[in-house]
Amino acid sequence: MRTYIIRRLLTGVIILFILSVVVFVLLRLAPGDIGKLRCGIGAPPACAEAVRAELGLDDPYPVQYGRWMRQLVTGDLGVSYFNKQPVREALQQRLPVTIELLVITVLITVAIGIPFGVVSAIWRNSLPDYSARISAVMGLSVPNFWVATLVLLIPLQYWGYAPPLGVRVDFFDDPVGNLKQFVPPAAVLALASAAGIMRLTRSSLLEVMQTDYIRTARSKGLRDSLVVSRHALKNAMIPVVTVLGLLISSLLGGSVIIEQIFALPGVGQYELQALFARDYPVVQSLTMYVGVIVVLMNLLVDISYAWLDPRIRYS
Repeated sequence: MRTYIIRRLLTGVIILFILSVVVFVLLRLAPGDIGKLRCGIGAPPACAEAVRAELGLDDPYPVQYGRWMRQLVTGDLGVSYFNKQPVREALQQRLPVTIELLVITVLITVAIGIPFGVVSAIWRNSLPDYSARISAVMGLSVPNFWVATLVLLIPLQYWGYAPPLGVRVDFFDDPVGNLKQFVPPAAVLALASAAGIMRLTRSSLLEVMQTDYIRTARSKGLRDSLVVSRHALKNAMIPVVTVLGLLISSLLGGSVIIEQIFALPGVGQYELQALFARDYPVVQSLTMYVGVIVVLMNLLVDISYAWLDPRIRYS
């Protein structure tokens, strides 16, 4: 196991290096001039040139990349070109918002997706199964930005209510207000993911229920509930854990659309604003942050397979 983890971490370093080169090059090939953005459209060319010189953007690309790598290795994420705020400080302010949104979303996803998937598999081709499958298809088909808009507009139209917008309500200061702010966007995010988890749990559990060891357990007279809970469900969770790992990785990078609609000051909204503003230090640092999260989450998911299925061995 130790050798496998070391090998995966070394592979992750190579992946992150390639990611750093790609994001560095693509940002500078993208249209737009940060000098003109800061000086304004009608400003003289000398102003834009002075801005680029001040930010070091006139240096050759290898020099700029080397400077960024030195900062990154030492833990310096850089400073925003526009508000002069250190990226590390902004990330510390916004990451709790994204993490809370992630936790509530995953809890809703698991609480809905797995139980309904188990029920759908146990009572296959019954009314509960058909109801769960139809609901899952609807959840996967409806765009989350449309649902988010309805979640905001319908209560506002009929009851004059809207969740807190624009400013984060701290849970310890106002638990009820905090949940009012985070549960609606988390429920919208969980709609499609819970539907996907439900369908995946159902199909995986049905497949496991056809294996020889499950038939042996049934032939020994064990109740179906014990067969499912003690023998089948754990092995059926392997693909579900994979999808949950991908969900956590993506949400830790921020949900751009939902954060924008609900005015949540999270990581996704921050990166979107930085991308439009050509704020290179912010976009580069946040992209690498997401890359590290994805690499580590994939490693944790792979390690969890050995716990879920003892037959899996890593070397």
